Amino acid sequence: MKKIIFYANQFFGGVGGENEADFEPVIKEGPVGPALAFKAALKDAEVTHTIICGDNFMASHKDEALKRIAAFLEGKEFDIMAAGPAFRAGRYGVCCGEICKFVHEKYGVQAVTSMHEENPGVAMFKEEPFYIMKGGASAAKMRQDAAAMAGIVNKMISGEEILWADAEGYFPHGIRKEVFAEKTAGDRAVDMLLAKLSGQPYETELKIEPRDNVVPSKAVGDLSKAKVAFVSTGGLVPLGNPDRIPGGTCSIWATYDVSGKDVLVKGDFYSVHCGINTDFVNANPEVLFPLSSFREFEKAGVIGELCNTLYSTTGNLATLKDARRMGKEIAEALKKEAVDAVVLVST
Repeated sequence: MKKIIFYANQFFGGVGGENEADFEPVIKEGPVGPALAFKAALKDAEVTHTIICGDNFMASHKDEALKRIAAFLEGKEFDIMAAGPAFRAGRYGVCCGEICKFVHEKYGVQAVTSMHEENPGVAMFKEEPFYIMKGGASAAKMRQDAAAMAGIVNKMISGEEILWADAEGYFPHGIRKEVFAEKTAGDRAVDMLLAKLSGQPYETELKIEPRDNVVPSKAVGDLSKAKVAFVSTGGLVPLGNPDRIPGGTCSIWATYDVSGKDVLVKGDFYSVHCGINTDFVNANPEVLFPLSSFREFEKAGVIGELCNTLYSTTGNLATLKDARRMGKEIAEALKKEAVDAVVLVST
């Protein structure tokens, strides 16, 4: 029977939420959390251990985290590494990608994880030689995503041929599968062209993914004459959240006037972000918006002027479509305020 080691973050590992995101790596015997759903769909394999690590610890101390995980794995026999599913959770997706890449490179074993298409981990790791299954946006798809991971693992174990990306449900990672077709390439190309011209559905055989080509802005010439604005994706809002900015999957943004304020104190603003530990921000809003520091820069002539409008939204689990739209809308608003430079504050 093949042996599998599973990886989960602090939330799905049952340790805690964002208050435990700095949780240091541990290893437990048997399946824990999502590994149970994964195990239920396995054939001729068992989950011998589950590694649990906080998302912040892996992100902030990657080398140390991987060093400790390597120590856990020393002397242990295993055939496959599985991680996640990560859904649309960005930090978790990156962590799953890091552990799969590390284990594949160091131990030469196959690895599999699962992410939603908008998870940044997909773009970072999709060309690595392990499998990232196409997953759901939230934990509501846990059983389906865990079963999909187990499905491709079952094929690895049995030696059954793993087909191309669309057929198996994983993100393409640069490996093409050769198949035989009844029609020649020329005939298939003409069929696609005729379908396109007649408005019928068709599918290209060579998908070229669109890339965001963002031209970097020119450097600010003289900061002492520049108007600087703050944009936050940390869910920073005035007490009471008057615009009802949601803590996740946000599709709206708001502006808040800080004219006449030289410092933010507890009770002025707080964070509604559901993807971070907000205790520090709520105790001191300047963790996200250091207003007092920039007022000092303004008085000292380091910057020409601080824009008295704070632009705020929540980046947690926002769809790429909504994020692009909001970014364009905020950019237009900044232009109208004649802003020269922006400090984009995340979490």
